[in-house]
Amino acid sequence: MLARFLRDRRGNVAPMLAFAALPLMGGVGVAVDYSRANAAKAQFQAALDSTALMLSKNAANLSASDLQSEATNYFKALFTNTQAQNVAVTTSYSANGGSKILLSGSATLPTNFLGLLGYSQLTINASATATWGNTRLRVSLVLDNTGSMAQDNKMSALKTAAHGLLSQLQAATSNPEDVYVSIVPFNKDVNIGAGNYAASWLRWDLWEALNGTCSKSKYTTQSKCASNGGNWTPADHSTWNGCLTDRDQNYDTTNDAPLAGATLYPAEQYASCPAALMGLSNDWTALSAKVDTMTPVGNTNQAIGLQMGWQSLTQSPFTVPAFDGNYQYSQVIILLTDGLNTEDRWYTSQKSIDARQEKTCSNIKAAGITIYTVQVNTGGDPTSTMLQNCASDSNKFFLLTSSTQIPTTFSQIGTALTQLRLSM
Repeated sequence: MLARFLRDRRGNVAPMLAFAALPLMGGVGVAVDYSRANAAKAQFQAALDSTALMLSKNAANLSASDLQSEATNYFKALFTNTQAQNVAVTTSYSANGGSKILLSGSATLPTNFLGLLGYSQLTINASATATWGNTRLRVSLVLDNTGSMAQDNKMSALKTAAHGLLSQLQAATSNPEDVYVSIVPFNKDVNIGAGNYAASWLRWDLWEALNGTCSKSKYTTQSKCASNGGNWTPADHSTWNGCLTDRDQNYDTTNDAPLAGATLYPAEQYASCPAALMGLSNDWTALSAKVDTMTPVGNTNQAIGLQMGWQSLTQSPFTVPAFDGNYQYSQVIILLTDGLNTEDRWYTSQKSIDARQEKTCSNIKAAGITIYTVQVNTGGDPTSTMLQNCASDSNKFFLLTSSTQIPTTFSQIGTALTQLRLSM
């Protein structure tokens, strides 16, 4: 009997299973603790990310202490894990090369099973960064100032729209250099400003041929004076009214610097000279005042307005602020017109003028500049295929049938531009 008992191994199974279960149960316990910690960290990170995004809306207007207070309040409202202890969040804001918020946070989570191994808590660490406003805008408003803009309240609506757009763009700035705007009123010509009469980028041959006096007083042009044996004396350039006509082809479709010869801008004494243009500026008061000077007069040559709008963004004779390498830049032209092309330096045929403008549109888009086109069609004109094709895409062409739509359209464009600048 005794020998049989000693040989019996069946009673050893239970103790062996008990000993084997201890590490298994410990492993499960550790896994539970780590699983709880990972879930808490995911919640912590999500709350931190959301806090950074929410703070970005007002960070530029908050003091460091207010920003910290806002961060703490936002985060505690979002992170509701009741087991987490010693929760701390710190925040910093900078506006160098765009706006940036950096959040970092930590918390501890008490353990259950790991406590048996000497680890009473696990630490959670996380960080979140939100950046925005690292895109800067350069916008040229190329605005129809032709005589037909006096009809159907179009000029008044355009001024209201332009003021509203300027307000939107100004509100999107954190630093003065974030947004620059040029304003280019046009009709058949553009007005560069009569005070520039001594500038080297002007050519005077066309102007002098029509402005001066003949020794035989009945003749009022150089050609008639000369053909009738008279002596022609050109007028003093200081009497010029500031108007420019199209450059020689194909410089009328490019933004080449006006250095000599065909690249120069020809002066013209156009009787219906529009309001003087304004190069890139971040002086919002002056820009708003410029809008108020616009008056509807003259015929339609969208092409010269578009070319000069492009020039104002990129090249002399304008002063163009240098790009800052810490930022990305978006350049935009908004072309609004209420009619079809009727006259330029060479043509009175819409088809011929459109052909010149189509080249300019293609060249501008090839240079990476975005074009919005707005046709205000209150008179039943055909929809301009040229303007449709000139826009950078179909969503950037607007066909309006009422002047009341102008402010709404400019507001829509302004919203798109400010979202682009403030995008994360």
